[in-house]
Amino acid sequence: MQKPVLSRRARSALTATGPAALALALSILTNSPAHAADAEAQGREIVVTGRGLDASPATPAYDVQVLEREQILSSGSGRIEDVLGNVAGFQQFRRSDSRSSNPSAQGATLRALGGNATSRSLVLLDGVPMADPFFGYVPYSAIAPDRLSSVRVTRGGGSGAFGAGAVAGTIELDSANAAELGLFSGGVLFNDRGESEVSASIAPQLGAGFAVLTGRWDRGRGFYTTPADQRAPASARAKYDSWSLGTRLVQPLSDEIELQARALIFDDQRTLRFRGADSTSSGQDASIRLVGRGDWAFELLAYAQWRDFSNIVISSTRFVPVLDQHDTPSTGIGGKAELRPPLGEDHVLRLGADFRRARGHMEETAISAFSGNVTAERRAGGTNDDFGLFLEDDWTIGPVILTGGVRLDRYAIRRGDYREQNGAGAPVADDRFASRSDWEPTFRGGLVADVAQGVRLRAAGYSGLRLPTLNELYRGFVVFPVTTQANEELGIEKLRGFEGGIDFTPREGVQLSLTAFDNRLKGAIANVTIAENLRQRRNVDAIRARGIELASAIDLGSFRLDGSLAYTHARVKGSGAAAALDGMRPAQTPAWAASGTLSWRPRDGWLLATTLRHVGAQYEDDLETDVLPAATTLDAFAQIGLMPGLSLVLRGENLFDEKIVTRNQGGSVDLGTPLTVWGGVRFGY
Repeated sequence: MQKPVLSRRARSALTATGPAALALALSILTNSPAHAADAEAQGREIVVTGRGLDASPATPAYDVQVLEREQILSSGSGRIEDVLGNVAGFQQFRRSDSRSSNPSAQGATLRALGGNATSRSLVLLDGVPMADPFFGYVPYSAIAPDRLSSVRVTRGGGSGAFGAGAVAGTIELDSANAAELGLFSGGVLFNDRGESEVSASIAPQLGAGFAVLTGRWDRGRGFYTTPADQRAPASARAKYDSWSLGTRLVQPLSDEIELQARALIFDDQRTLRFRGADSTSSGQDASIRLVGRGDWAFELLAYAQWRDFSNIVISSTRFVPVLDQHDTPSTGIGGKAELRPPLGEDHVLRLGADFRRARGHMEETAISAFSGNVTAERRAGGTNDDFGLFLEDDWTIGPVILTGGVRLDRYAIRRGDYREQNGAGAPVADDRFASRSDWEPTFRGGLVADVAQGVRLRAAGYSGLRLPTLNELYRGFVVFPVTTQANEELGIEKLRGFEGGIDFTPREGVQLSLTAFDNRLKGAIANVTIAENLRQRRNVDAIRARGIELASAIDLGSFRLDGSLAYTHARVKGSGAAAALDGMRPAQTPAWAASGTLSWRPRDGWLLATTLRHVGAQYEDDLETDVLPAATTLDAFAQIGLMPGLSLVLRGENLFDEKIVTRNQGGSVDLGTPLTVWGGVRFGY
């Protein structure tokens, strides 16, 4: 069923172009040829980066792993979630990627603090939080890897701006600039199932700045996620059809001030397991950022997001629609202001404020599997606000850098309601939930010390918080035969943790790191079994995750080896209604995760890479009833230069054709991506 919402999408799309239009007007006024000529005459160089303020000197005090553009572009699948999988410990709720999973299950989590589908890691694109305002999932299909310059993953809780939500870490995505993209670039690939991936970008210089227009379209008939021996006549391939358009404008307003504007429009449609089990995810995002790099460095950011989601649940016994979650519109607005006053070379002080508001509701229709009649109409939703003040200082004392920061968040959960009427239109429920608000302080601090040539020690402690999402508070869901209920009484999650590590650089081009950590997430929200085939979102006492993380980057000329390994001992602390979970591993959480990529650049324009990845066994449910076996996969990528500006591209996913179990409920399973081979061309001028 297709939702009749085109007029609203069109209005939102037009609204989303506002910041870009404003930026263009300002660039015309402030970046005229006369302005550029004046700067040249005075010997001033205007440097345009398209990025925010530089990372603070104490960033290495935390467990940080950076993926550069070459690593981003050389994945076997061409999906950003696959790229992030090179950081061991990164996980979504399920092992499926954004072609064969329900979008609402695609959160981002690190350090085995998973257990439900919401993001416990903060994902930022050019400084803007990307999580869906209602659900908390990340629209991975709308984030094309070829648009990115780098990815920086900081594992561990706490953050400066937008820190509420970073209980498991922060994933920062930076867009590529015009020099990295080239004036005109793109690619066309097809796989052995006849599926296609088409992308293109144009990035002209505009005065001293640049503009970028990008597009991507992925579509395919998909594969059967249901094993052959469990298929029914209604079983369907995981068909997908997604597209996205992005635009970005970066212009200097002066020698030290840079204006950046970005807009993104996307639509994603998928079919899962059965014919008619369709889901849609769409959105329009817009942001504008002002960055000053002078003595009084500053960053001002404002953004708005309009998102929507729908989902049809098909009975696994009668194969007819039983639930039509036909509309889940949501809006996210926010911004931040950060100032770095000049305090001398030894101090970098950050102080500022940020704000986020998530507002949305769901509308669904329950349908009888026997008569096909409507049995209930439901509507639920609310508003979550978070206002944060933050202050952080990095103090350099010779070979030692000390860092310390505090945040004070004012959060509010407001306007929650639930309404239901039966098939005849008579009211069944009309609930208004009490609003809640409070102040919550958090902190982070640490040190990094160069103790010898090529040896660096680091230590950090931190705290963090996460509000329950509107989805967790007000929207239940069904994955037949299990129903999971919402819970309007959920409290916030609070993290306390510490870590220590060593970075070793024995020679140029060789970087090794080891980190040990201990994190405790108090009040963790989990899907708790309360009856047969019935779960409810509840706060458990805590999830405690302790473990080690290793990373390596060895660059030996034309060869490079990148590796990442994480072992995490994670356990639930439960009492009362969750007492049965005490001592158990959180659902959907493996103990072991590892990834290694060997790449070879035999000549200019050529790149050959293979990625071996292992994810350990994990449990489908909170009671450790159903196991998802360990899986080891091999991916490959080859780019062969045919002529300047044109390359042949070959990709392989799951070359071992490993059986990847992504869902197991009482023996009813879903499978992940099988052996898939891609071929096509990539061009850039």
